[in-house]
Amino acid sequence: MGWLWAIIVGLVLGLIAKAILPGKQQIPLWLTVVFGMLGSVLGNAVATWIGVNETKGIDWIRHLLQLIGAVVIVGLGDMLWVSLKGNKQRT
Repeated sequence: MGWLWAIIVGLVLGLIAKAILPGKQQIPLWLTVVFGMLGSVLGNAVATWIGVNETKGIDWIRHLLQLIGAVVIVGLGDMLWVSLKGNKQRT
């Protein structure tokens, strides 16, 4: 069940990150999910590092850090994807 939640969270965070970033990202949906999952892991690591990973109630700071991680990774990953695949515009 842990992998299913990781995929769902990755999908949600990846799609929100794509919506936040300006312009159109050219990464496919599967890569959006992977980058969202990596952003979640990065956000959790930062939350643990600063000591806010476990709080009473909803962990808003941890969730915000996960979203920030997803935005960073989706943005960087999209730039890498475009540079590897070439700047082919879909019509």
